[in-house]
Amino acid sequence: MLSHDEYAAHDAVGLAALVRDGQATSADLVAAARARLVEVNPRINAVVTELDPPVRDPGASADAPFAGVPFLLKDLGQDLAGHPTSGGSRSMVDVPAVDNAEVVDRWLAAGLVVLGKTNTPELGAKGVTEPAAHGPSRNPWDLDRTPGGSSGGSAAAVAAGVVPCAAASDGGGSIRIPASACGLVGLKAGRGLLPVGPTVGETISGTTVDGVLSRTVRDTAAMLDVLAGASEVQPFLPAPPAESYAAEVGRDPGRLRIAVCSASRITPEVHPEAVAAVRRAADLLAAQGHDVVELDEQPVDDEALAQDFLTSWFVHCARSVADFRARSGAGDEGFEPDTLLMAALGRATSATDYVAAVENRHLHVRRLAAFHRDHDLLLTPTTATPPPRVGQFDLPAAAVLGQRALLRAKVAGLLRFTPLVQQLIRENLGWVPYTQLANLTGRPAISLPLHRTPEGLPMGVQLVGRLGSEGLLLRLAAQLEDAAPWAHLRPAL
Repeated sequence: MLSHDEYAAHDAVGLAALVRDGQATSADLVAAARARLVEVNPRINAVVTELDPPVRDPGASADAPFAGVPFLLKDLGQDLAGHPTSGGSRSMVDVPAVDNAEVVDRWLAAGLVVLGKTNTPELGAKGVTEPAAHGPSRNPWDLDRTPGGSSGGSAAAVAAGVVPCAAASDGGGSIRIPASACGLVGLKAGRGLLPVGPTVGETISGTTVDGVLSRTVRDTAAMLDVLAGASEVQPFLPAPPAESYAAEVGRDPGRLRIAVCSASRITPEVHPEAVAAVRRAADLLAAQGHDVVELDEQPVDDEALAQDFLTSWFVHCARSVADFRARSGAGDEGFEPDTLLMAALGRATSATDYVAAVENRHLHVRRLAAFHRDHDLLLTPTTATPPPRVGQFDLPAAAVLGQRALLRAKVAGLLRFTPLVQQLIRENLGWVPYTQLANLTGRPAISLPLHRTPEGLPMGVQLVGRLGSEGLLLRLAAQLEDAAPWAHLRPAL
């Protein structure tokens, strides 16, 4: 069997090459991944469902791009037929999925071997991964810290060396936030490029996309090639790239004009390490010959955008809770109080207010498009602070009791007409104010692990591009990876 050091020395592309060249078998890789999982999962709680035997596509060809490589699915939206997708909720832990999600079929066809499913907050609703159903995931770089969310379990598993890359999804930053917290690469593709289905044609009105968390840019690019292209149930037909995304890695991105901004109206006092992360990235970009300009404020009002984001989210949360109830028969005891409160706020939102929040996205799109006429990319911190401590956002016991009393009295929805929503913006988005922009506007964005705090905690920077700029983002990401390598860094776990 491969030792952990031998296994972890390769990314997913490298492990697939070992199998193709006969230097290792898929069984060797799976055994190494399982051994590492047994060693670290009790400490990081990244994987909440183990599949034994692991799931693979018997029809996948031996020369599939990732044939034999161990992989993990996120336990949210990535259905695997016959196995539960809990969505981090106690209500769904025993409800098996009927069909594979389209993205799962594509990962299996690529030859990946699914070992299990990773932890996520209930309904993916938070930037930390601490569901009541499975307990908190922990950051391999500091076990007292969060790995972020909602793809926190996947990020922790990759950072800890269980798998070279793992499935993720992003509806408001849920790929990029964990990438930043765990020192990984996280790309959110633009709207419509990646498949959905078979049960839905869009997820959260098109704001959510699937993807992966990885240690290397080439893994991210090759995984994008596996997924890119619409499914038959989608409302849009994306324009395919002229060549593969993998071919973009190593190409010269050309001389780019990149605007840098760490300011946020949601979080006026950004942590000095977030500012330092952006400054280091800006210096690296300038050293590569790019034109870097400073902005005093974001091109889109992030506080107004957050209001629209949460208005939409509350409504979709209400719909998701109703769906989980119908499928599982669960009552209120199947859900966390925070989730029930958000659902109540969604039910209290009028149809006109919801439509207005959706329509406001077009205003945000126009403003960002105007910015991109003069700038190729926007550079921001990925998060406004280092990864918070596990439990940092837990409500006091008295507040939880108050939530439950409001829910029992069925008046929680009236809180929408109080300052509660502004409070939720500050509390839930205060450390992650930058990422929702790409989701609501449908633009691609990538987080790169270019900074470490004095304590050794990773912090990423985010680059947001125009529609269709995934290839450019990958070219520039590879240039920065070459200038300031990160894949060799490992937590002392």
